[in-house]
Order: sequence, then C-alpha cells, then structure tokens
Amino acid sequence: MKRVRIGNGCGFWGDNLDAPRELAEHGRLDYLTLEYLAELTMSILALQKQRHPEAGYASDFLTVLGQLAPLLARQPQLKIITNAGGMNPYGCAIRARALLDQAGLTKRRIAVVHGDDLLPRLDELLAQGQQFANLDTGEPLSAIRDRLVSMNAYLGCQPIVAALQQGADLVITGRVADASLTLGPAVHALGWRWDDWDRLAAGTVAGHLLECGAQATGGLWCNWHETDLSRIGYPIADMEDGGDFLLTKPPGSGGAVNRETVAEQLLYEVGDPAAYLTPDVVADFTSVQLTECGRDEVRISGARGKPATDSYKVSIAYRDGWTASGTLVIAGPDAATKARRCGEILFERLRRAGVTPTYRNIECLGAGDSVPGVLPVVDAPEVVLRVTARDADRAVIERFSKEFAPLVTSGPPGITGYTSGRPPVREVFAYWPALVAKSAVVPRVEMLGGEGI
Repeated sequence: MKRVRIGNGCGFWGDNLDAPRELAEHGRLDYLTLEYLAELTMSILALQKQRHPEAGYASDFLTVLGQLAPLLARQPQLKIITNAGGMNPYGCAIRARALLDQAGLTKRRIAVVHGDDLLPRLDELLAQGQQFANLDTGEPLSAIRDRLVSMNAYLGCQPIVAALQQGADLVITGRVADASLTLGPAVHALGWRWDDWDRLAAGTVAGHLLECGAQATGGLWCNWHETDLSRIGYPIADMEDGGDFLLTKPPGSGGAVNRETVAEQLLYEVGDPAAYLTPDVVADFTSVQLTECGRDEVRISGARGKPATDSYKVSIAYRDGWTASGTLVIAGPDAATKARRCGEILFERLRRAGVTPTYRNIECLGAGDSVPGVLPVVDAPEVVLRVTARDADRAVIERFSKEFAPLVTSGPPGITGYTSGRPPVREVFAYWPALVAKSAVVPRVEMLGGEGI
C-alpha cells in the first residue's frame, strides 16, 4: 500500500519559529507544509509591497528555511509546500533561491505558483462580467472600489501538483485554500484522479486538520492542563492511498492527539459540516469517523466528497477608516466602576472638544466584559480599562489617542499603566468576500532557475 507522510509546521504568520525544524527532524516526513496566510495578512502584505516592491511575503519563512537547510542536506526526499509567497511569491522565491544556494543546496528546485492576485486584472475581469458582489450583503464592488488594497482568489491544489510533477522540491504559492497545501502533495504522491471525490475529500480533511498547526495536537484543547504545551508537537498526517490516514505528532513531543483534539480542529472555522467548500472538492465532514488507535494516534476514515463548484472564493481587503485602542490599569476599591467611568470621561472630554468618533467601545477586562454572560461581574481589586474608537477621519482618532494620559492626574485615584505612551493610530482594513468564475482565473507555475533546472 502506498503511503505519504505530510506534516504542517506553521499555522499562521507569527507561529513558533522552531516548530518546522523540530517537526522535520523527528517527524519522518515526505512533505513539510507551512501555512502563513489569513485575510488580514494579505492586506498587510499588499501594503508592504506597495511601499517596497521587493517585499510582500511572509518574511519568517526565510528564517525557517535557513534553520531547515542542514536538515534538507540530510533528507533529500523532504519537500516543502508553503503559501509564504503572499502578495509576492516570486520575490520570496528569489530570496529562498539565494539562501539555498548559500547553503550548498543548489540542486533543490523551486517552483512559484502565480495567478491568485486579481487586482491588476480588475478592469479586465469586470469587463468580462465578473461582479465581485459582497457574499454577505450583496453590495456591488463599486461601493468600495476606490479603496481596494488586495483581491486574491483562493486557488486549489492543481498548480501545486503541477509544480511537483515538474520536479519542484520547494513550492511557494500566493493565496491558495489552506487545505490545498496538504491535498496537493497527497494527490501527487498517491496518484489520485481529479474526479475521485472521496479521496480528494479525505485529503481535504487531512489538510483542514493540519492547517492550524498545533491546534490539532493540544493547542486550545479543552483539557489542556493534562499535557505539556511548552514543547507541543505539530501534526502529521500519515495517509494511505485509499484516503484513510493517521493523525499523529513526533514521538516524545508535548501536546496530545486524541478524539477531542482532532474533533475540535475538525469543526474549527466550519460553516456547514456536510458541505465544506474548497476549490478542489466539496467535502462532507459529517461522514468522517475518528478512532483512537494508540497513544497520540487517531485514525480518520469515511470522508465523502462531491464535485467542487465552478467558482473560486475571492478575499478582498479595502481601507475602512482609522482606529486606536488604549489600555490603563485601574486599581483600588470599586476598580470596575472607576474604570468604566474613566472611559466615559474620556469620551465626554472629546465631545466638549467637538470630536465624536463614529464607533466607540469601553471594556473592563477582569470584570467579565470579555466573556459576557459567562463570568460573574465581581469587585476585582484591579482591572484593565480598554477603550477603542474608530472613524473615517484620522484626525478624530489622533485626538482620541491623546486623551488617555491626562486621566492619570485628572481622573480618579489608582490609575497606572500609561508608560507605553499614547495608543498608536492604525488604518482599518475591512473584509469583502466575493466569488469569481474559475474560467476567468489562470493559475501558473514558474520554475525558478538554478543548477539542474
């Protein structure tokens, strides 16, 4: 029976930098995936690229690749699939090529997947009749077109498979569906057909379980206190050619793999579990069976799938004003009451200055505000006051930011925690989900030059 062993060492940009190396060193992997992107991440990367054309990718990946270089020299079979390319996969690949060459890995082939960035083609796509209406509200794109920051289609795994078929050892993509990072190497290694919907669904289930890294191996587990999270192991899918697979982690690592940890991740960020939509397949999670078969081993079976839709989901980000959020520590008797009154004083002073933010929020952390209806409000000896404002006018938010420090001497007693300075004013990026016809998007694979290519 053919098998393939795929592990994911990164669940988001900012995840544990040591996890990929430890997973590759102890996981006996054929493929290592690294997942860096979220909707907000794409807009941040788009702005970085606007300021510096050579930027726009998840820079942590280069640090990780440098750490992996000695292992790659000892494990010639290990291939890496990552969406670290973000808004500039080619720029990321250029840096990766130089890093591998410097490490003496000149024969390692790099492939770049293009085609997800639709913003440069917007006029062309609109002329073709693509609407990009908001999936939630139905609003037309014209409502925000002059404020667009990024527009990326969630590609599937087919260009990843094409890259591997061309001999790539490292595949760097822009926006692809998270689960496709795992499904691609599974399809390539196990020879699955593009209309074998149950197997594609099984690979998608594996990808969904792996995509958030340690969330499947004890991170956020309801019984987290039963294990050591300080040395948590990252997840591995040991997949059979029939589609069933074992979910596990490196031996001796912390964390846990059991029905609870796997089920929690299986339902994470899922709308309809009977129809989990991806660019590759519509997967039915309700058919999935979880069976504990050993310590830190869960067998996943029974996945069912149906043909994918004829559309790609598109993640659009646009500028939507300015915001700032500041905190102060309030201590002493009636701390929660004092904190809420301090927030009200701040906005009252703004009103007298002729400034009224469109959006405002006062929170008293430590008195139940972050879990309303769950924790009782108590007379805590100290709380954290968090006040947030948002407005289309940056000047309004800049004025709001200046109202925190005065409370230290002109508010009630027991206020501290102001030494970090005024809260920074940040631009707001809002999310606009849309669809685009698959026929209008053309994924491309480019092999980056190097020895033997």
